[in-house]
Parts: sequence; structure tokens; C-alpha cells
Amino acid sequence: MTSMAYNQAAGLGGMLKKGHKSMQGLQGATLRNVEACHEISTITRTSLGPNGMNKLVVNHLGRIIVTSDCATIVKELEIEHPAAKMLQLAAEAQDFECGDGTNLVVSFAGELLSQTEDLFRMGLHPSDVVAGFTKAGDKLMEDFLPPLAELITPMADGRVKEELERVVKPVLAAKQLGSEDVLAPLVAEACLGTMSSSGKPSFSAESVRVAKILGGDISQSHVVNGFVALRGLETTLTTAKDAKVVVFGCGIEASATEAKGTVLMKNADDLKNYNKTEEKKMEEIIKGVADSGVKVLVAGGSVSEMALHFIERYGMVCLRIGSKWELRRLCVATGATALVRLGAPTPDEMGHCDHVYQKEVGGRPITVFAQAEGSKASKLSTIVLRASTSSVLADLERAIDDGVHAARAACKNGKLVPGAGATEIELSLKIGAFADTCPGLDQYAIRAFGKALEVVPRTLAENAGLDQGKVLTALVAAHANGKTCAGVDIDAMGIDGASGICDETKVYDLYQSKASAFRLAIDAAVTVLRVDQIIMSKAAGGGGGGM
Repeated sequence: MTSMAYNQAAGLGGMLKKGHKSMQGLQGATLRNVEACHEISTITRTSLGPNGMNKLVVNHLGRIIVTSDCATIVKELEIEHPAAKMLQLAAEAQDFECGDGTNLVVSFAGELLSQTEDLFRMGLHPSDVVAGFTKAGDKLMEDFLPPLAELITPMADGRVKEELERVVKPVLAAKQLGSEDVLAPLVAEACLGTMSSSGKPSFSAESVRVAKILGGDISQSHVVNGFVALRGLETTLTTAKDAKVVVFGCGIEASATEAKGTVLMKNADDLKNYNKTEEKKMEEIIKGVADSGVKVLVAGGSVSEMALHFIERYGMVCLRIGSKWELRRLCVATGATALVRLGAPTPDEMGHCDHVYQKEVGGRPITVFAQAEGSKASKLSTIVLRASTSSVLADLERAIDDGVHAARAACKNGKLVPGAGATEIELSLKIGAFADTCPGLDQYAIRAFGKALEVVPRTLAENAGLDQGKVLTALVAAHANGKTCAGVDIDAMGIDGASGICDETKVYDLYQSKASAFRLAIDAAVTVLRVDQIIMSKAAGGGGGGM
């Protein structure tokens, strides 16, 4: 039986709520999605590679972000278009998994979709294009990409500092060209400090923290095997060696009762005795902590004047940390357990630190919990980062984060492939040759897929100020002559007679990172192409939803 509310003559408009929007077909939905994805890839493409330009993004809170990191750019842009949002999610997945290759995901997916416009004009159906892209993607991942990993010597041992530096350097250079020689040893040292001592080398990216201190320059940065708190100690005693550490998740002060009560005092003696009782109770607590052998107290809340007096009397060091996250990290670094009650800790609840001390860096007091090398207690490393401005500090932190994720991925799979656009141009030629062997309509889509891979060497040359046409021609010729490792030479800018290519590139990319980027980009592009209708409900709150 037909519902009385549904007017059949009104079609879709009568079926859906008032205020909805609907777009369908090639012009209405598919090409709109392609255009949106092309726009976002155009924004991020100029940030690809070591010579990539920075973007200055002002977010909804008025915070200014200056960066060339693709994952950060697409995150801060607050994209609303659902198709472009898919590219953003793909870039975030790549950033979380591998750290490197986020720009490759967005640029390659955007270029793939841009190639489809000509295919649609030729009369190909989106299904033919999807079939061609899927076929080319499978061939690339299974047959063409794995042999390229055999050209470069893989990372032999994740516990060797030089090997980790070799992997991390290209990742850092892509974000901070010129600083990679300073940052790579820091990242490698920090990763080694938290690495498991037995079995296959592995570590958690969360175990490498960054402490940003304004002032100075990047060469003054260093690694601490332990935890760094960006505030000074509360006590006059500012150092302790081979110390037992207790961490209180609460403040060290007289606790207020939850029930309201009234104390009736009849004379001055009553007041004196009342204060003495409170002092006596606090002294008992601090004495109990001191008797258990603790030298360092850390409080998650405020420390009262009375508590501080007794801490000083018993010769202990006290630090206050307001952030619960920082408190957890300190517990990881020292092996302590955060207590929610005031009192003497048990041996299991106490942590240990080889050296706790306060020092001044850039006019700011910091507290360092340093562990000796090879200490079993420490599972945390901190890179103390110095730079002149806060925006540079934030961008350096993002580069280090990408480097740490790349090092973690390399410990799982140490295979490397040629970088500097060499892998992409080689794959492009192989995909083009594969298209010639395919008899169906999907051969046009496969050929377009191969052409889309040229976006990486072309963009690298363009961002480095080279003649992209000349470089691409020379690169294709070099690979056709069997020079599989020939890549773009970004240092050839401004040199007369330079071809702009390097026959044996010294830039290497992680195989896992490259494979993941291609897989995510292809999946995102195919998902967008499979959409033939967009139906949007009226936005909640009465605002008009738009694309």
C-alpha cells in the first residue's frame, strides 16, 4: 500500500525531507567529485619534496600554522566536501602508519582523478575506468614494485645507528632540507634508546617525545635518555642521584573532606592544638615517604607550604606536574606507579632514576630525569629541540615525528626503493608497456594510470626550479636505457648544461611506505569514481549545507 505522505508525481523531492540536495550522473556527481579532489591535490602538490613550499594556514581558532607537511595541511583546512574528505582520511592513515608519503597519496590520487576527465570525454564509462585502475594497481603492487626493492641494499640491522640514519635522512630532508644532518642522528639515538634489547628490533613511536624550548638554534638540540619536564623543581635541593621516585596523582596537601563540618574553638589553645594536629599528620606522611628510601617526589597537583617545609627538612626533591599525560610519561620513564593516596609507597609502586637534576636552557628552568645507558627502567627518550621561533619549532617537531614513524616502519620491513622520482618513472614505463598488451577498453585507463605516476618527478623538478619538460624527457630516456635508479637531481638548479637528473640517486624511500601510499591513493581514487549520486540532507540548525 502506498503511503499517503508520498507524492509519486513529485519524484525524489517528494520522498525526501524538505531542504535536501541531490546531484547525480557524470556531470552532477562524478565530475564534481573529481574537481574537488583535483583542487586539494593542487594545494598540496607544491609542498612535495625537499624544495616544497610552505603553506600558511589560519584555523578557526586563529592559530597560525606554517608547514609543508601534507597531513597537517589537509587536517587544518577543515575540508567539507565528502569526496575530498576521502583523500584527507587516506593521508591521515598514511601519516599514522608510515609517517612519510602523505603528499604522494594526495598528489597521486588527485592526478589519477584528473586523468579521468579526458577518459570520460572519450566516451569511457566510470566502470571501465575503475576496472582499468584496479587492474593497473594490482599489477603495480604484485609484479612491478617488488623487483625495485632488490636494487637497493635493505637496512641490515635496526640496532645500528648508521643504518637507522640512512633510512631517516631522506624523510627528514623532504620536510627540513639542510637540517637532516643534525636531526637524523638525534632521531636515530632517541629510537635506539627505547628499542627492545632482545628479539627483533622494535619500539613504540609514543616512546620518543619532543621537548620544545624557544631560543638558540637547531644545532643545540640534544637527546635525553629519560624524561624532561619543562619547569623547575619546587625545592631548594635541585639534584638527586640513584634516586627512588614516588609519583602522586594528587596534590601533596591536607585533603578537604567531602562532607561539610563545623569545628567549634573556645580559646586560643584549641586553635594551637588544631594546627599542631594538621602539622603532625603532614609530617607523618612525609616522614613515612622519606623512611621508605624515596629521594624524589612528583605531585600531580598543588604542593602546600607545610608539605614543602617537611620535604625540605627530610632532604628530598619535589616536582609539580599539572598535566596527567606528562605524569603518565614520567611513570613510563621511571617505572613508577601514580598513587592516588598520600603515604609511603610500597617497593612495587616506586620508580627509579639514575640522575634527577634541574638546569637552565634558554633562560628557562627544566627538570631532567636521566637514565644511564642500558637502564632497564627507561622506556622513554626525549629530544630537547631548540629553534628561534615557535612555528619553526612546531614544523621541526612534525619532521621528527615523521622520522620516528619511518624508523619504526623500517624496523618491521627494512626494504628500500630508489627515491627522487626514480621508482615512479620506472613504474610509469612498465604500466605503459602493460597497457599495450591489454585488448579491452580498460587499456586507456591503464595508460592514464601510468601517465599519472609522472606527477612525482614532474613536481619535484618544478618545485626545484628546473625545466620540468626537459627533466622528464631526460629521465624517461635514462630509464629506457636501463638506468633504473636515475632520479631528479634537485641540486642541478642554476647550473648551466645540467640535465637535472642523477644516474644513480642517493635518495632512498621505504618500500613499505611507498607501497602503502600507492595502495591508499588507488583505493581513494576508485572509491570516488564509484560514486554516481550525492544526496545531502538539510544541515542541522537551519544552516544551508553546501559543497
